[in-house]
Amino acid sequence: MNPESQSRRNYILFTIAVFTTFAIIGIAEIIRGTALPRIQDEFSLTELHLGILLAVSSAGYLIACTFTAALSKKIGIKTCHILGLSLIVIGGVCIFFAPTFPLMLLSFFILNLSFGTLEIANGVIAAKIFTKNTGTMMNLAHFAYGAGATLAPIISTGIMAVHFSERISSWRFVYLIAVSFAILPMIPIILGRLAKKSDNTKEKSDHLLLLKKPTIWLIIMILFFGMTAEYGIVSWMVSFLEMSHTYSHESAALHLTLYFVCFTLGRLLLGPFIDRIGFINSLIIVTAFAGVMIALGVIIGRGGSVFIVFSGIGIAPIFPTVMAVLAKLFSKTIEIAMTTLLTFVGTFMILANLTIGGTINYARVSLTASHGEAGVAMAFSAGFLIFSIACFASCTFALILRHKQKKADSLV
Repeated sequence: MNPESQSRRNYILFTIAVFTTFAIIGIAEIIRGTALPRIQDEFSLTELHLGILLAVSSAGYLIACTFTAALSKKIGIKTCHILGLSLIVIGGVCIFFAPTFPLMLLSFFILNLSFGTLEIANGVIAAKIFTKNTGTMMNLAHFAYGAGATLAPIISTGIMAVHFSERISSWRFVYLIAVSFAILPMIPIILGRLAKKSDNTKEKSDHLLLLKKPTIWLIIMILFFGMTAEYGIVSWMVSFLEMSHTYSHESAALHLTLYFVCFTLGRLLLGPFIDRIGFINSLIIVTAFAGVMIALGVIIGRGGSVFIVFSGIGIAPIFPTVMAVLAKLFSKTIEIAMTTLLTFVGTFMILANLTIGGTINYARVSLTASHGEAGVAMAFSAGFLIFSIACFASCTFALILRHKQKKADSLV
């Protein structure tokens, strides 16, 4: 096979691997939102326990993000990618069999180790192969994630409606079936070959020097609050609609699906708009839009659920746009900057998940004592408003970054 044919073959194989991996992550990650109420019922958990579960999940993601870059230099990025896919399968199987809550925590920790590993590995492979039309291809790759996330509530609700066994809950089968698809991207990854590029740079990873720059801290806070809203909505939306708006599980899951339809369309269609008005200006607009939509959805009540669905349009561009800002402002130290960003955001997310779970649990106990059953709805509404506040906080830090960059005449 001549070099040109070999190069084209590798491009096709790795493109398939990147797209299918993003789709599988979308399915496996978002299933959690519909399964969470069932997990709570089976193990008789409080909202604080759910916060701990989400915090442990974030810890797994964080740890993987910190070691994958170094590990890839020793064993190769392809091996890291296969390792991440293998961990998805292992995590799903462990979730299926976990008989106690502590073992369930360990299972979700393993599953999120895989997400963190693949976040880095899939990103590096995408950067290596998408050298042309990079923006378009990366947007399409994230569209694959959104497509998988959109399908996840539909798949999980359908499977959970089927009675499989007296001993094993149907939500466990959802994870088992979802993670089995992780075997598929392994095939093109194994068959493909990545060109090895020699690294002639003598630059050392100086995270401490980077942390002395106020700009990186502003970007960390923008992404942290944005991700708090994104993952919070995904994790708590079904529970919120069931408890606060008295939706059935099927109807709540449908709203989560519609949210991801908006989320997916936001990532697919807003690219030209973001390029036209600038990355930081876009972040200000989309975070403010999402904050308003979430607030309206909570304040209006049952009839305002559609606004929470529409918030997905604003939530969707936050992560890829922050990464674009990072690449523009720290182009010479992008690997150091990305590792630093994900490490700190992951650490803060652990604390955020514990805080949100604890807040909802405390509000539920306090308000139920004073307002009866109505207190449950009030507690979940108060908890969900945190995500609106997070969006406005992200918007505030984006405004500060805009002022700082405009003053330095380096606005992106």
